Amino acid sequence: MIIPSIDLQGGATVQLVGGREKALDAGDPRPIAERFRLAGEIAVVDLDAAMGAGSNAALVRALLPLAPCRVGGGIRDAEAALAWLDAGAAKVVLGTAARPDLLARLPRERVVAALDALRGEVVVEGWKTPTGRSVAERMAELRSLVGGFLVTFVEREGRMAGVDLGAIEALARAAAPARLTVAGGVTTPADVAALDRLGVDAQVGMALYTGRLDLADAIVAPMTSDRPDGLWPTVVVDDLGAALGLVYSNLESVRAAVHSGRGVYHSRSRGLWVKGETSGAIQELRRIDLDCDRDALRFTVRQAPPGFCHRETRTCWGDDHGLRELSRRLIARALGAPAGSYTRRLLDDPALLRAKLIEEAGELAAARAADHVAAEAADLLYFALVACARAGVPLATVEEKLDRRALKVHRRPGDAKPPADRPVS
Repeated sequence: MIIPSIDLQGGATVQLVGGREKALDAGDPRPIAERFRLAGEIAVVDLDAAMGAGSNAALVRALLPLAPCRVGGGIRDAEAALAWLDAGAAKVVLGTAARPDLLARLPRERVVAALDALRGEVVVEGWKTPTGRSVAERMAELRSLVGGFLVTFVEREGRMAGVDLGAIEALARAAAPARLTVAGGVTTPADVAALDRLGVDAQVGMALYTGRLDLADAIVAPMTSDRPDGLWPTVVVDDLGAALGLVYSNLESVRAAVHSGRGVYHSRSRGLWVKGETSGAIQELRRIDLDCDRDALRFTVRQAPPGFCHRETRTCWGDDHGLRELSRRLIARALGAPAGSYTRRLLDDPALLRAKLIEEAGELAAARAADHVAAEAADLLYFALVACARAGVPLATVEEKLDRRALKVHRRPGDAKPPADRPVS
């Protein structure tokens, strides 16, 4: 798989050759992150912090809600690493600070150890100082303490010179069970596909920024097909993960989807098909995932009304149900609920909505029998979703908040607050 890279220096996205010479300035990283997130995780590297020449921490924090980020650069102690994990980083990347005593204090699966390699030898201090240690030796020391390794081939970094598959295959074996990501030299879809077959991810910067490697081509590089027409079955899901339908894709349609940020597919009867182009039921493309066998895709989209199906239902299996459908219905009613309806009354009377939320929360807390608990939970969820609808907050946004909170390592005690009408003793 591909891990697109955003390197930050002086508040801008840059690409360096050999870690020193600035070859490219791509400006504001936020729109870049929103595009790169289609591939999944992205790498965000604070070069200033890594070089001890400042910090882009505020900018990195602004990127965390936009995409799952591997954050690296200048993380030199466990406290800094934990702070980034609590802030929502999917993973942290540690360089020379990746010592066993420090790593033992961090959640293994969310830590990547970065090793810079010059002709197989680990180098440090901005790639200037050889250590006399091989990459494989360092991996043997750390592989039980980290979830992954990032190996940068210094002699290839920023030069788009291709990859040494033999050396990488040996390092992948040395890294196991940790997963290996490599940087430096990845230039073509064939490079990405070959690395994927080895179980290795490709961290790519320069080739993407210069257009030498197209993002869409890189995402689907590992894909295969056993169909005579070469198409890839594509499951389309909404941003809550609910399946909307089954379609087909090929390289042309994926390129069009990535470049436009829309749901674009291959129709076996009419060729390139931009969903919603005539009906208005457009899709905002959020992410593309490959399945484990690399022969099917999943498109995550934000689907506009009335839905995905040509019969004007939310899904090709009929209308949605449960919390997803209730949330959408309440948001629609917030924009035009009929006068006299209970939903309209709640939306227009904040005091009533607040009272009902408190009342139903108390009744849920007091419930004991399973059926009673389910009924009271349903009541409370209804009023909670009305509160969300009043603010235009879809259920997917609530789930995103929960997912980001799940990334925290440190937890608050969770003690109850004193009631607002009772003074603190």
